[in-house]
Amino acid sequence: MLQGWIQIALTVALVVLITPFLGGYMARVFLDQKTWLDPVMTLVERLIFKLSAVQKEDMTGWQYARAVLYSNLAMAVMIFAIFMLQGGLPLNPTQLGAPTWDTALHTTISFVTNTNQQHYSGETTFSYFSQVAALGFMFFTSAATGLAVGIAFIRGLTGRPLGNFYVDLTRSITRILLPIGIVGAIALMVLGVPETLSGPVVVPTLEDPAVSQAIAIGPVAHFEILKQLGENGGGFFAINSAHPFENPNPATNLIQIVAMVSIPSAFIYTYGVVANNRKQAWLVYGLVLAIYITFIIIAGIGEYQGNPAVNTLLGSQQPNLEGKEVRFGWAQSALFAVTTTGTMCGAVNSLHDSFMPPGGFATLSNLFLQIIWGGQGTGTAYLFAYLILAVFATGLMVGRTPEFLGRKIEKREVVLSSLLLLLVHPIAVLIPGAITLAFPDQLAGISNPGFHGLSQVIYEYASAAANNGSGFEGLADSQPAPTGLWWNLSASFSLLVGRYVPIIALLLLADSMSRKQPVPETVATLRTDTLLFTGVTGGVILVMGALTFFPILALGPIAEAFQLARGG
Repeated sequence: MLQGWIQIALTVALVVLITPFLGGYMARVFLDQKTWLDPVMTLVERLIFKLSAVQKEDMTGWQYARAVLYSNLAMAVMIFAIFMLQGGLPLNPTQLGAPTWDTALHTTISFVTNTNQQHYSGETTFSYFSQVAALGFMFFTSAATGLAVGIAFIRGLTGRPLGNFYVDLTRSITRILLPIGIVGAIALMVLGVPETLSGPVVVPTLEDPAVSQAIAIGPVAHFEILKQLGENGGGFFAINSAHPFENPNPATNLIQIVAMVSIPSAFIYTYGVVANNRKQAWLVYGLVLAIYITFIIIAGIGEYQGNPAVNTLLGSQQPNLEGKEVRFGWAQSALFAVTTTGTMCGAVNSLHDSFMPPGGFATLSNLFLQIIWGGQGTGTAYLFAYLILAVFATGLMVGRTPEFLGRKIEKREVVLSSLLLLLVHPIAVLIPGAITLAFPDQLAGISNPGFHGLSQVIYEYASAAANNGSGFEGLADSQPAPTGLWWNLSASFSLLVGRYVPIIALLLLADSMSRKQPVPETVATLRTDTLLFTGVTGGVILVMGALTFFPILALGPIAEAFQLARGG
């Protein structure tokens, strides 16, 4: 037990140590300050801007939002075409044909929105060309879109112009994702992750040498690091980071965990540099870190204590290793699960459906809150939207005019923050979830009835709406119509609503804040960089965010925990 907790503590400590270095570097990138990559990337960026005829003028909130929507639509059309035409495209050693139109549509929307929810098995559905040129391409662009929106939001909060989407998109790729991805891919190759365009390896089986088995391989190493670094999460193989070619050993597992959490956690520090208020950044960082560690402890204890029914049968306490890889064990499985749902990455190194109720509670709570650590760039934006609501609520309680960073919080900011945090996510999760649960046999295809089945359904939509992509599994989402068709189309609704409505709200909120005249600080000004206000923000997150979905948690993992405790 102690060894597992030590592994978790060292991993979390490593993430914290990386934060100021990576966060400061990203701030220099987006503030257009000198970095060590300038001699190479400045020339590359000039060539890109010249070929694409990008105008570098600052955009308004609506202009930035339209640029996001237009570019994402263009990429979606290209990706969908590749999927439907993959049978006649190169790099298809197993001669795979086109998937069904609804699977192609869901996958296109899923990867464009940086969700990477998969209703298919990668090695048997998509060719190397589709995996690299379509899915791998989106690993860069969808993650960079989130970073661009996140930095535009931070600029607006601090009174700066929002910037230019295409410039931010390009720099996110050339200065952040690409260089770190190259180093990470090399490290994974050294540690045993394959990177090849060769077809599957055919070998005789151990049971009968006369019988052959085809072992799928492919260009996995670069795919793997980008899926984690950009919080994409889509696996090259069906079982994702539990596959030995995606994640062969504890060293690769450590790299993947650090990769998925490093950018979203460091982005909070980036805010502190841009806003010239590192104290507030560290306080908010500490709040998120405390919730993150709490969820790790909850999930870890649940997995270490194991299943009461199994323990009774064996006569001793054993960790829950159902659905786990033995090379990772209970500790690294719990850490990975909480991290991947907290960062909106969605990669998995174990089957979340097999977790004990405390693990299901922690992972679902992450998907509901979306700020531990949240999506690539957008997670930090959601977090500071909570701060705006906390400022408003606190101002009402103490009778002060609500202000944030020297700018008044008025009706427009409160409405946009409420839309972003309190309305969109519940609509995208609960409405399709309720419809599905009303027709369990016709639509849901639930493998586990009762409380766990409820968690399976809600998890699928929460994962889609949060742009996470992981799944409890146990659903018929990869089956033919009507269940497969329903899951593809209904999840696509949650994907689109959960991605683009919040992005538009964030950009309009940032635009509104950037246009406000700063208000001089007085003795009556409510300071937001104090431990007390950070605690109030934590309370606002729990009351406004967590309680919205508490009935689901009560009817899902909490009820399941009581059922197991009673021996049900």
